Amino acid sequence: MSSTFPEHHPSSPGVIADGVRPLHADHAQVAPGEIAIGVVIGRASEYFDFFVFGIACVLVFPSVFFPFETRLDGMLLSFVIFSLAFIARPIGTTLFMSLQRRWSRGTKLTAALFLLGTATVGMAFLPGYEALGGRAIALLAIFRFLQGVALGGSWDGLPSLLALNTPPGRRGWYAMLGQLGAPIGFMIASALFLFLHTNLSSDDFLDWGWRYPFFVAFAINVVALFARLRLVVTEEYTKLLEERELEPIGFIEIFRAQGYNIFLGAFASLASYALFHLVTVFPLSWIVLGTTQSVDNVLVVQIVGAVVGILGTIASGFIADRIGRRTTLGSLAVLIGIFSLFAPWLLGGSRAAQDAFILVGFALLGLSYGQAAGSVTSNFGPRFRYTGAALTSDFAWLIGAGFAPLVALGLSSRFGLVAVSAYLLSGAACTMVALRVNRALAERD
Repeated sequence: MSSTFPEHHPSSPGVIADGVRPLHADHAQVAPGEIAIGVVIGRASEYFDFFVFGIACVLVFPSVFFPFETRLDGMLLSFVIFSLAFIARPIGTTLFMSLQRRWSRGTKLTAALFLLGTATVGMAFLPGYEALGGRAIALLAIFRFLQGVALGGSWDGLPSLLALNTPPGRRGWYAMLGQLGAPIGFMIASALFLFLHTNLSSDDFLDWGWRYPFFVAFAINVVALFARLRLVVTEEYTKLLEERELEPIGFIEIFRAQGYNIFLGAFASLASYALFHLVTVFPLSWIVLGTTQSVDNVLVVQIVGAVVGILGTIASGFIADRIGRRTTLGSLAVLIGIFSLFAPWLLGGSRAAQDAFILVGFALLGLSYGQAAGSVTSNFGPRFRYTGAALTSDFAWLIGAGFAPLVALGLSSRFGLVAVSAYLLSGAACTMVALRVNRALAERD
């Protein structure tokens, strides 16, 4: 499973053998650590927005927006709206790449994060079904779609820039830094919901308490916007991005030239993305429906799981630098496949077994997701890397994670938890096939 993706492209003009182009002497050296800080802040704020919505799909929306349905059907309808953002992400990437070509990277990022914050705050002010009827559901769906458009447009190229400026032998370590935003964002979102759910009555929580995380999301976006703009609009970073040929490419052009790489990259990391919502949003929905333990207990375990995920993500950097990013990704796909076989027994078992599913799942998620971005970006030539990495990530989220809570809950409620096993196994299988296909293409070339 090693050497499946071509790590670098030495044939590209001006690129030295290790794939890192030397910085010009006419501007200041930019430290990879400084780029990494911007990446972590930006990704954590975006994931926080998405996880606030995901948790609300379980704890809030069935009662507030779908009171006319059963608890199960309310969650399923909420997960339908949840998936709209993942459908919108590639659209947002394409639209905002056009915006960047016409104006600037700073303009694009400002507009995207303003749209993301506006959509999130719009949800916080949105009246429920009892006040607006079906219009409340329609507005929730529109805001969710706009969240996805904004998240697609918020791609700043910093992960690609970080990957191209890391020291030799440390690429696995720096690749995982951008991925830390996911467990950090989930941990903060879960902790905030736990605090509100614990300290408010059920009526107050459903009336106004659930809205506070959405206001917090807006505030975090403002902080993240200034932190990232401080990086992407400076002369040093602008020159560095230009030297690395990290430029926005039109949708049609990149699909004609690199479409196969986009889908190979998306499927190569599919095991990680398939696992993502099956250890975060889905267990909360399944346990809440089964009433096998309290909401507060589940949120506490998931916060601990997020910490385990953070540690696993960090560990993936050390592991990948020793055995290679692709070997790490392929090996974890096998482990995720094995883990999937125990899903029905764990999630359908005692409280301890359910907690074990969450904690072990987060450990595997951290180890695998920590290197998913490395496999995404390394398959593109310099000119296509900026847009290619964004679209590959968009399609990986759409195919692997966007419909995971809806499909897993819908099928599990009808056929049992074996559906979770099938979903995870399919993701692991897709990862293995994509790695094998790309290795065959590399050997042929």
